[in-house]
Order: sequence, then structure tokens, then C-alpha cells
Amino acid sequence: MTLFSPLTLGSLTLKNRIVMAPMTRSRAGVDAVPSSMAAEYYASRASGGLLITEGTGASAMAMGYARTPGIYSPQQIEAWKSVTSAVHHAGGAIFLQLMHVGRISHAANRTIPDAPVAPSAIRAAGQMWTDAQGMQPNDMPRALELSEIPQVVSEFSQATRNALEAGFDGVELHAASGYLPNQFLATGSNHRTDAYGGPVENRIRFVVETLQAMIQAAGAPQRVGMKVSPGMQFNDIHDQDPIATHLALVNAINGMNVAYLHVMRAGIGAEDAIRKSYSGTLLLGGGFQKAEASEALATGRADAIVFGASYLANPDLVERFKQDAPLNTPDQETFYTPGPKGYLDYPTLAL
Repeated sequence: MTLFSPLTLGSLTLKNRIVMAPMTRSRAGVDAVPSSMAAEYYASRASGGLLITEGTGASAMAMGYARTPGIYSPQQIEAWKSVTSAVHHAGGAIFLQLMHVGRISHAANRTIPDAPVAPSAIRAAGQMWTDAQGMQPNDMPRALELSEIPQVVSEFSQATRNALEAGFDGVELHAASGYLPNQFLATGSNHRTDAYGGPVENRIRFVVETLQAMIQAAGAPQRVGMKVSPGMQFNDIHDQDPIATHLALVNAINGMNVAYLHVMRAGIGAEDAIRKSYSGTLLLGGGFQKAEASEALATGRADAIVFGASYLANPDLVERFKQDAPLNTPDQETFYTPGPKGYLDYPTLAL
């Protein structure tokens, strides 16, 4: 197989195996409503086989960053409809990534007064940007009560229904990058002594239950995917044995027949161990260039390759790969700034 081979995901037939990574862009407006610019941004990249949106809050409690979108209000759903319509009109397929930041949050970026929640009351090291106060330390979270966990799971379920109402082809559970599901998985952030903490079969429980609830809400497992990042220490996430943790998770979801498992490689070889154990479609991301991506597909290490910054900077990445054309250089200074600069102005080959 090559980057340009089609790929079947449930009822979808992807026109190639080039996937746009979920990337935070911080362009949402008031009350986490996606910007009117988002439709052009995503539609201009619709030549890829699959687009995965930026992480999108499943509820008000799930939010924690400046200017990130949600999918829990009627206004948000309506704004996302313009995005999905534009992408479909351009011939693309698009999944919405559902996220919950957990302890990676600051009050200045939230619309509710509640403290952030996490598996355990452990503050994450590091800072985040707030428009009102500049860089600030992550807030101190409170531990979720056992009785509260079903409500958090139900928020992902409702967000799945909202995403499908907005016209998305499916949803991706963000269980990577140090956010709430990843916090449950990792021994460093999960010190619980109940059914959701301790041995690995307990630590994976929240993710498994959330995925099951999303599948039920979607009405079909092939409309749900999941992202993991074993070994990545972003957002102060640490696990005693991330490969063993994620292999246990893979074994638990193997029979669910989800659309795909999206693995972000982190230099510990977890993706190869997962490939041997996972029976479904595997998407692999993490700094790929065209040659290495082609090799990974040809050797069966992955079924599709996920591109991040290179796709951000090259709306016509697919065509550039076809022509072996040079790529635009990503402008890191405008990754998270408001406005169209660095969002809608990267040139294409036609310009």
C-alpha cells in the first residue's frame, strides 16, 4: 500500500491514507464557539483521506485552554455544521476529536467557577497561556468522586451525539497527551484506590467505559476512533510502564471494532508492540516525512499516517506529496494566535 491507496473505515472509503492530525489552533470565539474561519481552514485541507479536528471540549468542565472550541451548546453545534458542510462539499471526511483536559486547566480560561477535576488531587507541573493573565501555572484539581465518574462518561456520550448532529463522520476519543483519560491511565497521575485506580485493569476502566459509551451513542463502532500516546510525557504525564498499560488497553478494546486506533509515537517503540497486538486499523503519527511514511505503510507498520505541522502549513499537502514539491515551513509563532495569520494564509501550489 502507498500514501495514495484508498482505505475503508466502516461505511467511509478514504481516498488516500494521509490523515490530518488533531491540532489545537486557539481560534474559537466567545463561549467556545468555533470561529467562522474554521470552515475555510478545514475545507482547504479536504484532499486528505481523513481530517481530525482540534481537541474539542465535551462539556464546560472539560475546557481549560484559551480559545478552544466545544461541542456542548446549540451555538457550538451550529458553528460546527458549517465546518462539516464545507469539508463534505470539498469531498473530504472529518472526525471530531473529543477531549477533556482534566487537571490541565486554568480558571482564566474557563466559563465555570468549579475547580478542574482529575483522577487524583495532584497538580500538573507546567504553565499554560491565559489571555487575561499571561502564562500561569496549571490549577490544582480536585479528585473526582466515584459517584461523579458516570456523569463524565455521559458527557462524552452526549458530545458524540452532538458531533453527529453537527454532521461529523465520526468522533475520536482523545486519550493521549496528558488529558483526563490519559491521567486515568498513568500511575503518576492516578493514585486512586477504588475501581478506577491501582492495577492496570482498573486504570484502563475509565477509557474503556468512555469508549463504550461513545460507541453506543454513535450507533456504530466504526464511527468512533481513539488516540493514545504511550510514553509521551507532555503535560507532566508519567507512567511506570506505559507499554504494558497501553497493551492492556488495546487488548480490552480489540473486540470493539472501532474505526481506528490512532497512536502518537514517543520514541519508546510502543507503536510496534501495539501493532502486533491490535487487530484493527492503525493510524500512526509523530514527525513523519513522506519517505518514512511511505516506508511505514509499505512494511505494514501502519494503515494510514497522521501528519501534524506539515499539514498545518500545507493545505495542499496531498498534492505536494504527489508532485514531490517542497513544503511550506510551519510558522510556530502563529500556531495559537487569534486571527487569520498563520491559519488561512499558507500558500498552495496554485498560488
